[in-house]
Amino acid sequence: MAIIAISRGTFSGGEALAKCVAERVGYPCLSREANLEEAAKTYGVPAEDLTAAMERPPSFWQRVVGERAAYLTFVRACLCEHAQADNLVYHGLVGHLLLPGISHVLRVRVIADLDYRIKAASAERKRGYPEALAYIEKADRERRQWVRFLFDVEWDDPHLYDLIVNLSRVSLDMACATVARLTEQDEFKATPESRKAMANLALGSRVSAQLALDPRTSGVAVEVVAEDGIVTITGETRWQPVKDAIHTVARDVDGVKEVRSEVRFIPSVPST
Repeated sequence: MAIIAISRGTFSGGEALAKCVAERVGYPCLSREANLEEAAKTYGVPAEDLTAAMERPPSFWQRVVGERAAYLTFVRACLCEHAQADNLVYHGLVGHLLLPGISHVLRVRVIADLDYRIKAASAERKRGYPEALAYIEKADRERRQWVRFLFDVEWDDPHLYDLIVNLSRVSLDMACATVARLTEQDEFKATPESRKAMANLALGSRVSAQLALDPRTSGVAVEVVAEDGIVTITGETRWQPVKDAIHTVARDVDGVKEVRSEVRFIPSVPST
């Protein structure tokens, strides 16, 4: 069983491919939009705020670094819960970057020629050629900036993907069959090791999300790593109560057996 992460550019046909693949292999299909909505409900963030924030360019995020980290944590935690079942088709912007280190993730990028995309945008949004072109260029520019800022990679780097499909050149049915066939290959089948890595990532994501949600620990920049129920947390804080609360909050997360807090307390230097 595999996790299929389809990265789709605006009006490139990625959603249609995801739905086709999901139907062919019998996997549930989860969109970026549905995952954002679920994250909003789970963690009490207004859906429109979370969606808007996750699409805004770096100039916005540089003003609210803490919010950015919290929102990304919520989105990853929700995706991990779905991905633990292995068989999943997820379509959205570089979803595989939210699941690092999982070998049974099949990373697919869908592209299409500009004329193909403009025709699709014009048909769906009822816009003329200039408006459709401007919309696509703006969306591509903002998404490229978003990925670069959050993950420090280039969205269109071919090394980030196992398969790149151009739907201007390949039919939807052929692309669907190709992706489905790849899921049958040993390279993308779940193994005990990759399932363990997925479980560890999911637990670490749940702890990170709870730390971001709890008012005692929200806003603190920490790194969480989980291994077989043992959670190690590293970072720094200038407040001893926060350091103590980090251990308490993490310990209460379902699945945590032990918390190893390596958060350093750095006292504030009084002004002279």
